[in-house]
Amino acid sequence: REKKYKNWMPKFLMVREDKDQRKSSNNVERNIFKVKKSNAEKSKKMEKEEKFFRETFMYDKEISVINTATAECSVASKRRVDLPVTAGEQLDVIDVTEGNAVICRNSEGRYGYVLVEHLNFR
Repeated sequence: REKKYKNWMPKFLMVREDKDQRKSSNNVERNIFKVKKSNAEKSKKMEKEEKFFRETFMYDKEISVINTATAECSVASKRRVDLPVTAGEQLDVIDVTEGNAVICRNSEGRYGYVLVEHLNFR
């Protein structure tokens, strides 16, 4: 009778930390495939801004980032074609124009002219 009770198989228990890590990694993998509503809305907004930019600026070239710049100071836009910037904001330089302005895109996807004197190129 004693032998019968001694032949049991030992259970291999996992440490709680390992279980928590496994749960969190599984959640991350599952969330990769879910499309967030905010991302879909943001991409639609960016497409709308790009369409407006192409119509307003009559820009038919491929939009490619030439350089990145940081705004040195905050500047409000006086016209619709000017891009309002805040100090420290990262901008993508899309195209260089004649004169002292460049066409930039901000993180929200808006396009517009920014004076070179307001930008800091790294």
